[in-house]
Amino acid sequence: MGVRGKSGLCADRLQHLREVIEQDIATGLYTGATIGVSRHGETGLLEAFGNYSSKDDRQVSTDSVFSLFSLTKAFTNVLILRAVERGQLALTTKVVEIIPEFAGLPREHIRLEHLLTHRTGLPSVFAPVPGMPIDRLDVMIEAICKHVHGQEEPGGRVAYSPCVAHALMGEMLRRTDPAGRSYREIVHQDLFEPLGMTSSGIGVRPHLQPRHIVPEFPAVFSAIHPSSRVPGENGAFEDPDAEMPWVGGVSTVPDLVRFAEALRRGGELDGARILSPRMIEMASQNRTGEAPNELYKAMALSRGWLPYPAYIGLGFSVRGEAICQHQFGTMATPRAFGNHGAGSTLVWVDPELDMTFACLTTHMLPEPDNILRFQRLSDIAISAAI
Repeated sequence: MGVRGKSGLCADRLQHLREVIEQDIATGLYTGATIGVSRHGETGLLEAFGNYSSKDDRQVSTDSVFSLFSLTKAFTNVLILRAVERGQLALTTKVVEIIPEFAGLPREHIRLEHLLTHRTGLPSVFAPVPGMPIDRLDVMIEAICKHVHGQEEPGGRVAYSPCVAHALMGEMLRRTDPAGRSYREIVHQDLFEPLGMTSSGIGVRPHLQPRHIVPEFPAVFSAIHPSSRVPGENGAFEDPDAEMPWVGGVSTVPDLVRFAEALRRGGELDGARILSPRMIEMASQNRTGEAPNELYKAMALSRGWLPYPAYIGLGFSVRGEAICQHQFGTMATPRAFGNHGAGSTLVWVDPELDMTFACLTTHMLPEPDNILRFQRLSDIAISAAI
């Protein structure tokens, strides 16, 4: 079995990974994908497969731009942790200290750490008002403060927040920014530009539109994503001005590999430091014990799976110890960490294996099928680390 360059990745195993993705596409599981696998900072695999969608036969390339869905949360997480390091916020800061209109018991006890670990006591909603446009952050914050109220004291159950926690964190970034910038400007100037992520954006910026793959949803999906400017149930994912700190990012695999490499290297890439090694160490520790993620517990039971621990750090999902269905694979080491987006997107870093993985796919899968798909691809990739 040949080893590719300095990466310590087995060429034969990577070839098998290619063949598995090609077979998935040939059988119609999804229509296309781009994947990047690196180890020791060396790229072992960077390749694109298939077409944009079942309605768009353009070939996916390594610079194709994908909607990231909840993988966007990784950017918000990193910038929130950076704000903590810079003294703008603290993990103990209460939301209501920054957003006074969020007052009201029990939600006014929610601290930044609760937002990051999905232990807010708030309901797991996809929008504060079903069917409302979600493209404007100011409108979303107003609606959250008016309509989303605590169901229990924060710090207890783990219930994944599809939108509210990261909308609030995006607004906290904006309100505490010394330069008075928008969330979009903060992401571009403090994250994308320093890391050289030139094909990434918040909203589908005009220069990215020709390469953007319009998301193709499964027949049954749990939410719609309207825009106040772009028509269609999911117009927010084609809106150049959408500002959604929870689902509004777009990017390419090469850009996400740069993002993941900065995390693998302790928060720095090419001389640009985003976070400290200590903060990444803290953020990639399991902070939720063995408690299940209530949203995913229901999904697991519906598939006949045993419920499994949430394993959430400060914003990042963590692999943890349990052998269970997991997008990072069953072979990842317990401190592997990353984020994923609905039915289609995944980035993880395994510090012990010194390895990064990014995969963006077309034609979103139902979430259980997506978990199994990425578990399989991740395990094959990890098996190449020799």
